[in-house]
Amino acid sequence: MKKIVLAGGCFWGVEAFLSGIKGVIETKVGYANGRVANPTYEMVCQQNTGFAETCYVEYDESQLPLEKLLEEYWRIVDPTVLNRQGPDVGSQYRTGIYYTDESDLNIILKSVAEEQKKYEKKIVTEVKPLENFYVAEEYHQKYLQKNPNGYCHIPRELLESH
Repeated sequence: MKKIVLAGGCFWGVEAFLSGIKGVIETKVGYANGRVANPTYEMVCQQNTGFAETCYVEYDESQLPLEKLLEEYWRIVDPTVLNRQGPDVGSQYRTGIYYTDESDLNIILKSVAEEQKKYEKKIVTEVKPLENFYVAEEYHQKYLQKNPNGYCHIPRELLESH
C-alpha cells in the first residue's frame, strides 16, 4: 500500500471525495507540515502553526496509480489560489501534495506540469515531503458521513460522482 497526504481546503470534503475513489483503502483527516507538536483544530485555525488541513490517503497502487489519484485530486481544487479554497480563507486551507516516498516526486511534478496547461495563472499548490502529520480530532473524521448536510466547499455532484 502507498501513502500520500493531500491538502485542498476544508478537509471534510477532501476526505469525503477521496474516500469514494476505487483503490483508496483508508483516509483520515489531519494536520500536516506544521511547527508544533499535537496541534488542535483551534490552534490550526489561528493560522500561526504552519499546518495545512489535509487528508492522509492509503491506496492500492495496483488499482489506483498515483497519476490517476492526482487526476482526481485536481478535480476538487483550484490550484492557482493561495491560502483559500471556496469560501475558506487562511494558510491552513492551502493546496498541497505531501509525499512520503521520494520516488513519487517525478510523477507529482509531471502531474503539476500537465495540470498547469489548463490555467493561465501559475499553480501555487505546495509539493513537499511530508514532515509531520497529526490525526485530527475524532469529530472531524468522516465528518460528511456523520453529517450528510454538513458544510462542504466541494460541489455535491462531485462528492456523489463515485
